[in-house]
Amino acid sequence: MSIRRRPAAALALLAALVLGGCGLVSGSAMTDNVLPGPNAGYPDRPLTGAQLTVTSKEFTEQIVLGQIMGLVFEAAGAKVIDKTSIQGSIGAREAVRSGTADAAYEYTGTGWITYLGHTKPVIDPQEQWKVVRDEDRKNGIVWLPASRLNNTYALALNTANWKKLGVRTLSEVAALSRKNPGAVTLCVENEFATRNDGLPGMARAYGMQVPSSNIRKMTGGVVYTETQKGTCTFGEVFTTDGRIKAMNLHVLADDKHFFPNYNAAPEINAASLKKYPAMAEVLAPVTRALDNTVAQELNRKVDVDGGDPHQVAKDWLLREGFIKEG
Repeated sequence: MSIRRRPAAALALLAALVLGGCGLVSGSAMTDNVLPGPNAGYPDRPLTGAQLTVTSKEFTEQIVLGQIMGLVFEAAGAKVIDKTSIQGSIGAREAVRSGTADAAYEYTGTGWITYLGHTKPVIDPQEQWKVVRDEDRKNGIVWLPASRLNNTYALALNTANWKKLGVRTLSEVAALSRKNPGAVTLCVENEFATRNDGLPGMARAYGMQVPSSNIRKMTGGVVYTETQKGTCTFGEVFTTDGRIKAMNLHVLADDKHFFPNYNAAPEINAASLKKYPAMAEVLAPVTRALDNTVAQELNRKVDVDGGDPHQVAKDWLLREGFIKEG
């Protein structure tokens, strides 16, 4: 289970631990010699003289996004302190809220449900971002426009089962479960098996009838390998995980829009943005370029190929022309 969805009670405890010194103890300066690239969208270095701290949660995608943000700020002239890879969602969130960090990439669904306490997601991704942006202002946080990168739940299956069963949507999986329950076996993480925004809620929303004996619980990484092997017909995945493409898995459409939107967007400390408004300008083109295909590629380079998150982020920014070597 991705730590971005840690239950609220645990988040409150973790906030005290992290801000008390267990997470944000130290940070290191980024030392890249980079400048704005031809596609940066601004001609000069508007953050010259600024010192900005970037943060992130501790899973691969978040670390890469934090490195992307830091490199963009560096290219724009800022001195950047890297405090990425903070344990738990609340650690990075509280760092931005308190001003211990200036900015991070966060997910709209996490903001709406975990931080702002709502239980029902907003179906339209743009509207989901708007309501989070508007409500979070009171907390001293500014949400810049969101990307198309949507790291949400899904079910996937291997190519053999994809061709054999012909299912393309979760509604079709539900119909199959009612018609032939033995054909639907699920590999899922332990937490997904019990959460209302996981398997129980999905089963209710779609009318799936999956016997408990057909549900196999395991750790996240094992879900992908077992789904690839066909041990289970369907496996729980995250839509931006690089192993989806690497293992030739096929993601099923959530045609009833049950799962929340988790679009990544810059979450900025309001006082920091007031002091350095160019942060919004320099992040805008990069955020627009982020989507699930990009995320899967970058995540794969770290999780499958063993790449360093900072170098993976830098190589992508250089290739896309958002930065250039100084």
